Amino acid sequence: MTDIQRLGRHRQSPPEGARAPARQRRRSLTVIITAGGMAVLLAAAFIVHSVVWPSQSRSSQPNFTLPTKPDSYIGLYLRGVPLSYTGIRAFSAATHVKPGVVVYYSGWDEPFQTGFATTAADNGQVPLVQINPADVNISAIAGGQYDNYLKTYAEAVRAYHHPVILSFGHEMNGYWYSWGYTHTSPSVFVAAWRHIVTLFRALQVRNVTWLWTINTIHANTGVPAPGPWWPGSSYVTWVGIDGYYVNPPSAFASIFGPTIANVRTLTHKPIFIAETAVTPAADQQEKVADLFSGIRLYGLLGFAWFDANDGVDWRLQSPAAISAFRRGAQTYHKLVP
Repeated sequence: MTDIQRLGRHRQSPPEGARAPARQRRRSLTVIITAGGMAVLLAAAFIVHSVVWPSQSRSSQPNFTLPTKPDSYIGLYLRGVPLSYTGIRAFSAATHVKPGVVVYYSGWDEPFQTGFATTAADNGQVPLVQINPADVNISAIAGGQYDNYLKTYAEAVRAYHHPVILSFGHEMNGYWYSWGYTHTSPSVFVAAWRHIVTLFRALQVRNVTWLWTINTIHANTGVPAPGPWWPGSSYVTWVGIDGYYVNPPSAFASIFGPTIANVRTLTHKPIFIAETAVTPAADQQEKVADLFSGIRLYGLLGFAWFDANDGVDWRLQSPAAISAFRRGAQTYHKLVP
């Protein structure tokens, strides 16, 4: 079984009201664009924007710090990345826009996908890599047993010479992954996180934004507050939160509000919604507008939209929902001609 296949496995069912973490996007890295597929892309039109890189001086070290102004980013995940960039190009062609952040999921021992990342950078985009250590002994990572792999990965990221957002072991406060709650102790996870960041810094890798990605809290159904997994402000650049609109009563304040409030007891680092979408059953038109309003109300960096079917079809589908997405994005981002 490949690392990508292992990433699709989970130990238990998620809490009621949370998106199932089966993650079919991690089972297949192939994208096929046919005439019918293009119709789907057109129907799932997204509005996303390009990132403006910070200015750099030839006489000084490059500045890889990403902007942290609220409403700075709309990102995209879709099936097929990172082995193919075709789907992202198809979205750009269909919608006349480009994503500012492009997300892909990486199994442990997989290399940094320099080719995909270079194509993203050439298009003004930042790759966001979710590195997931499925069925790996996290204590062994903390203890340095995987340092050869991590050094190779770090050197590839450093040689890339563009900003990269890296996240390790996302949703660790959930119980469905081997590195998460009830499977790996928070102290061991924290030790592994700190070890990875320290190793990258020792190798002078300066182009990484470290995204500590948690799941929204569901205290009554087994997803606790993330405090025990917090590695400390010096080891984190941004905080990521994953959460989804799963039914008609869903609202930004109820999905994300309690988790944001809890995070603010730990840190005032910028927050980015690292995974989100709206199931059609939840009224996509209304909830998409609520998503954009929530990002602004809470002063967050932005969000990455999950465009895939992982048992639930999260893609934008109705013309009304697509229009709502376009209106929300257009209020603070220009369309690409």
